[in-house]
Amino acid sequence: MTARHLIIHGRVQGVFYRDCTVNTARQLGLAGWVRNLPDRTVEALLEGDADAVATMIARMHDGPPAARVDRIDQREVEPQGLDDFERR
Repeated sequence: MTARHLIIHGRVQGVFYRDCTVNTARQLGLAGWVRNLPDRTVEALLEGDADAVATMIARMHDGPPAARVDRIDQREVEPQGLDDFERR
């Protein structure tokens, strides 16, 4: 079990980025959450199998068609034992 805290920079608000993140995370069996921040970035917490987390982060670099991801800042954090993935 691993966990990553992410800040996603670019054109990631108002382009269904969070919805895409929720759907993909659930498909991969991950837990955590995603939310918009006031500075127009998106924040996410991913928890689960290390390979699934790595796959998720790779997919988050693309996002939905209207999104443009400039960079993703990430850091390893302690897993919180979450059960589902939600949009906040």
